[in-house]
Amino acid sequence: MANKILLKARLILIHKGKVLLMKQKNSNGGNYTLVGGTVEDYEFAKLSLVRESKEETGIKLFEKDLKLVHTLHKKKGAFTRIVLYFETDAWKGKPIAQETWKFKRVAWFDLERLPVELSPTVKHVLSLYKKGIKYSEYSV
Repeated sequence: MANKILLKARLILIHKGKVLLMKQKNSNGGNYTLVGGTVEDYEFAKLSLVRESKEETGIKLFEKDLKLVHTLHKKKGAFTRIVLYFETDAWKGKPIAQETWKFKRVAWFDLERLPVELSPTVKHVLSLYKKGIKYSEYSV
């Protein structure tokens, strides 16, 4: 039986040395995470991230400003995910938690002082991102 691979895209939005994170509601994990989600069958990764950013935070991104900075190959039991992390410092609007059933708030954090409640995957990726490492594998 073939393994289905899920493709996701995540945003590393940078402003004055800080990264934008979203605080999940406890029912959704309770950790801080990055903006983004699943790339739908009808879209490419950058377009997906533009859509997800608008849905989750209300900000407007432009595909031309998104730069691929990390690729994560993640295995969780029988599930496999490829997650593409794009960086930008260009956007329009003020980020707020739009999907209030999933997220409590958005907040900016210094890349050197990230919150304790950071999701393990995001912690892994941001530590490598700061070192300029473009690819990693992660198993849960």
